[in-house]
Amino acid sequence: MPVEAQARTSPEQLARSLVDVAADRRASDVVLLDLRKVSILTDFFVICSGESERQMDAVVRAMLDRAEDLGIPSRRIEGTSEGGWVLIDFQDVIAHVFSPEQRRFYNLDELWKGAQPLLVIQ
Repeated sequence: MPVEAQARTSPEQLARSLVDVAADRRASDVVLLDLRKVSILTDFFVICSGESERQMDAVVRAMLDRAEDLGIPSRRIEGTSEGGWVLIDFQDVIAHVFSPEQRRFYNLDELWKGAQPLLVIQ
């Protein structure tokens, strides 16, 4: 199934699925940004916040599990929940899971304000 699922799953479908996962795990301030017109690095950002290291870990694990179920491997994972920021690179989709403090510090929402927000869940 993974190869077939990967062939059928578009980057936008993956991104929206990761948003669902974050919302299911009660992440806060979940945002899906379409970067296709403003960046050559990736197509979509999923950005969310977790209130604790434990919640951040749960969101990250659930995102990795969902992508695996869809047959889409992560290229790399950077950061840790202890450090307040985890990046999961799925190539065409990059997920950022932040602590509230690190989210304010990095302010990706403002940095990429030229991107089109597709979903915002507060």
